[in-house]
Amino acid sequence: MRRTPHFTVRDPEAVKRLIREHPWATIVSNTKHGLVASHYPIMVEEDREDFSIVSHVGKPDDRDLELGEHEVMIIVQGPHGYVSPGWYEVDQAVPTWNHVTAHLYGTPEILTDAENWEALSNLVGHFENASPHPQLLEDNAEYGRKIFSGTAGFRMVVDRFEARAKLSQNKPDDIVDRVIDQLDGDGPWRQPRLADEMRREHER
Repeated sequence: MRRTPHFTVRDPEAVKRLIREHPWATIVSNTKHGLVASHYPIMVEEDREDFSIVSHVGKPDDRDLELGEHEVMIIVQGPHGYVSPGWYEVDQAVPTWNHVTAHLYGTPEILTDAENWEALSNLVGHFENASPHPQLLEDNAEYGRKIFSGTAGFRMVVDRFEARAKLSQNKPDDIVDRVIDQLDGDGPWRQPRLADEMRREHER
């Protein structure tokens, strides 16, 4: 990840928020057979003092990724979108891409069956509890456990992370406001969630 000081995110709480709001992640592993990537939801373990996440993969992805054998990188992608130079209303400008992205590094620990069931139940509950009629894993435990047997849960303590929030911090206020307006508008590059991130960053 490019290390641009004014876009760098160093606060782990900001990265945790990113995960909570955008839990779909990419797991990248440099295996003995070469690079392998898989895509799964992840969750922050809120009750731990360290920065830790839990997830699961469908078997045999655990073996393909060599989970537990070495460090992996997990990529979390937040809001992102194209920024047109025409929005700047200046003579000299080039297009760019604003985004919020984090790379997490650590060596996964494979969960026991009991821990995996708890993690999967928490994951389902995290999403289903927002529904008017939640369908929780424990409500259909017999079928759930059949599916659960085909998964491998893991915990990863985040040893280090690299995160970047490129949100026009290097632009004057009038340009920032125009970019936010365009992202909130009805044009082809509309990205209201990216506009919200820019408002948060610039305290609009």
